[in-house]
Amino acid sequence: MKNIILFDKPEVRGNLLPITFTRPIADIRIGITTIREKWQSYFHEDSFSYWTAEFLSPKFATNVTDDNYFIAGHIIPDKNLVNSIENLQPGEALQTPDGNNIIAFRGALNDFEQQNPSKTTCYESNYESINWLYDIFTKNDETLKEDFKAITANRKSQPISETNTIIGEQYFEDGTPKIFIEEGASVEGAFLNITKGPIYIGKDCEIMEGACIRAPFAACEHSVVNMGCKIYGATTLGPYCKVGGELNNVVMLGYSNKAHDGFLGNAVIGEWCNLGAGCSASNLKNDYTEIKLWNYPAHRFLRTGLQFCGLIMGDHSKAGVNSIFNTATVIGVGVNIHGTGFPRNFVPSFSEGSSAGFVDVSLTKFFAIAERAMARRNVTLTDADKEIFQNIFSFADNYK
Repeated sequence: MKNIILFDKPEVRGNLLPITFTRPIADIRIGITTIREKWQSYFHEDSFSYWTAEFLSPKFATNVTDDNYFIAGHIIPDKNLVNSIENLQPGEALQTPDGNNIIAFRGALNDFEQQNPSKTTCYESNYESINWLYDIFTKNDETLKEDFKAITANRKSQPISETNTIIGEQYFEDGTPKIFIEEGASVEGAFLNITKGPIYIGKDCEIMEGACIRAPFAACEHSVVNMGCKIYGATTLGPYCKVGGELNNVVMLGYSNKAHDGFLGNAVIGEWCNLGAGCSASNLKNDYTEIKLWNYPAHRFLRTGLQFCGLIMGDHSKAGVNSIFNTATVIGVGVNIHGTGFPRNFVPSFSEGSSAGFVDVSLTKFFAIAERAMARRNVTLTDADKEIFQNIFSFADNYK
């Protein structure tokens, strides 16, 4: 059995804030599964842990042995890369062609920390990775398609109800289906367009009547698509999400709601977020110029090269009824937006307010809200969770 440790590169982790305030990089969902779950699908019987920011260790500990496989947590696995890692010898590192970055290393923790391999091998093949917040939605299309193939291979879907309208060929050229419905899911009276990819419906999901979905699309277990919802690919709903209105190329990590009318596009929404009725977020500037996005390590807005970028929202943040957001707005952890007008394009963690101004949110108030929200899904805010939020709160001023 291999002892696999998914490690965070500090500079990448910084560029992925606020999403990585509350999780290691490998726990980010892209496609259908998290990056960790993708690695686990290759290393079935092996042990997994994390090497991440110290303040996350109460929940995401590192399990160290004498012989470890350290793998960069921002890299999305493929069969060729996995084979190269499996062939590593003790003390050997797999590096990028420029020699500046370690993809994987086999050996002791001390040697890994000192970046001291006894042998290096250059990995010449292409691989996919997430390095910036917008990679999560811009790379969701191809990743979702690859995940669909892996998850549905040699498995049989539940039957598709005749109440649905299917647009496009229902099978790939190899004869495998483009729509896969897991056990317990309900899909009735929906319009499913699969001309541009597959649709995955997870266990116990509900797709209500009148929903219009364009592939590629994935709804993970217990997610709900409300009546008349309009979804464009590539969109992913993590576990226990509920959506309505209009979505275009959105990744919701899990346990978050946008249940009513309003638009959300080219966006990343963390866990335990709620967007109230009528909430909309712009994803395109009126002058069509290149979008700049707030970057936490740089303490400023950086060029993205993108024309489309919407809302980025950290865990446990909320937006009230009819809230509106400018293009490429970044919202931290534990933020409560309400009132009229556009808030500024960056709102620090543990803030409450509107375009008129913001005040700090106390941890006592934050914990009370979080506990109530999580209890609705029968999930408990643990002591380890609280310790992580206390740490985020303690250095929140450094990121304003």
